[in-house]
Amino acid sequence: MVGPYRGLFKGPGVKGFVLAGFVGRMPMSMLGIGIVLLIQGVTDSFAIAGAVAGACNVAFAIAAPLSGRLTDRFGQNRVIVPFATLNALALTSLMLSAALSLPDWTLYVSALLVGATSLSLGSMVRARWSHAHGGSAKLHTAFAFESVIDEVIFVTGPALVTVLATAVNPFAGLVVALVCMFAGSIALALQRRTQPPVQPVRSGGGSPIRIPGIALLSCVYLGLGAVFGSVDLITVAFATEHGAKSASGFLLAAFAGGSMVSGLWFGSRHWRISLRGRFVRALGVFVVGLLPIMFIGDVPVMAVGLFLAGLAISPTLITGFSLTERLVPPSLLTEGMAWISTSIGFGVALGAWAGGRLTEMFGPSNAYGFSLACALFAVVVGIAGSGLLRLPEAPSPAKS
Repeated sequence: MVGPYRGLFKGPGVKGFVLAGFVGRMPMSMLGIGIVLLIQGVTDSFAIAGAVAGACNVAFAIAAPLSGRLTDRFGQNRVIVPFATLNALALTSLMLSAALSLPDWTLYVSALLVGATSLSLGSMVRARWSHAHGGSAKLHTAFAFESVIDEVIFVTGPALVTVLATAVNPFAGLVVALVCMFAGSIALALQRRTQPPVQPVRSGGGSPIRIPGIALLSCVYLGLGAVFGSVDLITVAFATEHGAKSASGFLLAAFAGGSMVSGLWFGSRHWRISLRGRFVRALGVFVVGLLPIMFIGDVPVMAVGLFLAGLAISPTLITGFSLTERLVPPSLLTEGMAWISTSIGFGVALGAWAGGRLTEMFGPSNAYGFSLACALFAVVVGIAGSGLLRLPEAPSPAKS
């Protein structure tokens, strides 16, 4: 399994941007649950906590394509520094609003600012990989490695922020997230030799969302994002209902752990099945894996169920980003990948809001039905529109 990953990091500066991207992306797994734990503790309402977390994700979803377009136009280093600075100030404002028990609207405004200034560092790192290994067999492995990194972040982040918020201080998790975001972002901005060069924009190119295949992928990832957002919040409520709130981060880590394991395996294989075929199959497996969690009433068993449910996440993300890289022209690559992130962000916001409402109305176990319905939506859309994802056969990749 390790073989294909050998030699992936030998290029100049590769280890540096991988490490910076890892640190800078830690908040993507910490912000959601950190905000939920903090706001629920202050307001005693999962509905408000989910709505505030949702506001953050909506703002990110709206702003991500804009920051992606700015990155393609001006280069990563010129965009990262001002956005990272504003994001740190916005997150500080959110924590101060909660600490001072200011009116609820201040929480929403601060959350919107946090989301609007959050950068899609994963898209930027993947753009660097595309610049380094475009046209090479290593690109599939590089995208697989990045999905594994995402899942390592989602394994460690929720557990870390939960321990910090419940055992140290309700604000501690978000403080650590702020430090990671700023340090990793600035470190990535300073590594100019590995950033993709600014590409000339073709006249009339428009936005990548106008490409039919990208529009389809965005709809699919909207559904998947709703799964992620609802599972995050409902799982916190599930653990709380069973007297194990401190275990919520570990349950979410199990969900991400399944994805991490499958990502390592998926990226180590050379596939004969088309990207489109892999994508559709991964979606189907995801739905089947989610079904059992509606019927689990025990915390340790739920950890196993979530681990199994997570096995299809990485293959779905890996193939989605690979399809995007093939469908989008180089001058719009960062923005194209940002549209995937923005769709997930919208979905996470919808899932967090709906998950909070449904949890308070029907209880956590029943609320998981919403997560399953969103996964079914993603499968139906993906299969129905899969013809838009057919790609011409690429030339045999260079062996490297």
